[in-house]
Amino acid sequence: MQGKIAARDLLENGHTVYLADFFDDGAKIIQARFPNVPFEHINLMNLYPTIELIKKVSPSVVINCAEAKCNFTVYKAALEAGVHVIDLGSSVPMTKKQLAMGPYFHEIDRIAITGCGSTPGINNIALHHAHSFFDRLESVEAGFVWDSNIKEFVVPFSIMSIVCEFTDPAPYIEDGKWYTKKPLDTVEEREFREIGKQKIFLVRHPETYTFFIYNQNDGLKNVHYYAGFPDHSYNKIVEFIKSGQANDKNTIIVDGKKVTPLEQLSLSLRNMPFPPGYTEKENLWVKVTGTKNGEPKEMLMETIVFTLPGWEDAGCNIDTGMPASIIAQMIKDGRITARGSHAPGPVVPTQEFFKELRKRKMDVYQDGVLINP
Repeated sequence: MQGKIAARDLLENGHTVYLADFFDDGAKIIQARFPNVPFEHINLMNLYPTIELIKKVSPSVVINCAEAKCNFTVYKAALEAGVHVIDLGSSVPMTKKQLAMGPYFHEIDRIAITGCGSTPGINNIALHHAHSFFDRLESVEAGFVWDSNIKEFVVPFSIMSIVCEFTDPAPYIEDGKWYTKKPLDTVEEREFREIGKQKIFLVRHPETYTFFIYNQNDGLKNVHYYAGFPDHSYNKIVEFIKSGQANDKNTIIVDGKKVTPLEQLSLSLRNMPFPPGYTEKENLWVKVTGTKNGEPKEMLMETIVFTLPGWEDAGCNIDTGMPASIIAQMIKDGRITARGSHAPGPVVPTQEFFKELRKRKMDVYQDGVLINP
């Protein structure tokens, strides 16, 4: 889903791409619009074939839109091939491993950025922008909420990632210490711009870690990350979990191959179409508290995203695939000059990035005021 969005955005902005995937269905959709785009089958869990493919193509940037389990292998492959690399983010343990590779990428004069989508991604950059208005930070709450005009279940993004968010213990930081809770034990309701009231709950997200490590020296000691789903989506996902369809431990036999029920669910939902006339809207939000000139200060950053005409088959997922395209372009044209391994906040130029979001009709608000008109 995200690979198709990133590839199309790159191609429409005059860049060339080389597609690679375990499946070819997404590539066929891109090739129907752009017939000369090359494609190759690849299993990104196999390190050496991935290295050889990158060396053969010799790209300016590798954009990894695969499942999070592939992220470390792709980082190693890009490092070995001597190429810049970005991805859409993963778990805290994976993010720690990726950021620890910073000296190696710095040594070869390349950059690796993990979490280059909506959140992680846009929200990291929004926090970095907000930070400039504070002398000291104290707390950050962040997350996403979304809704659709037709109240039918569609796959919002990777069902494997979604199930992890609903079931994995959710880490959070209070007074500088790490704690965890079961996500569905933390459900509350809040009001959000363009969305209205929605249930949100703590989830496992890498921002909990990256927000903290980049800002702890400036006083940050509390970090909470929330996900929000409309009832028609929330209830269906809980049904998948309760029925055992989202089990990722046991295996079943499908066409003679061992797969987990979650893998089978992911495959079965892979090409589920949106209903005719279906549109979405999403609010990516970051609430910051701290001090300025010794006085308490609070700021709310929001990025509002709607389904774009001509992109109906992507819904609001444009806010994940398009930022990956934007950040890759910024690396290629030199607007991003840092080297090493990073989360996007400190290394992506905020105003340039917000301008790129505007070109794609995404609104960025600071305390209710549009700042990328």
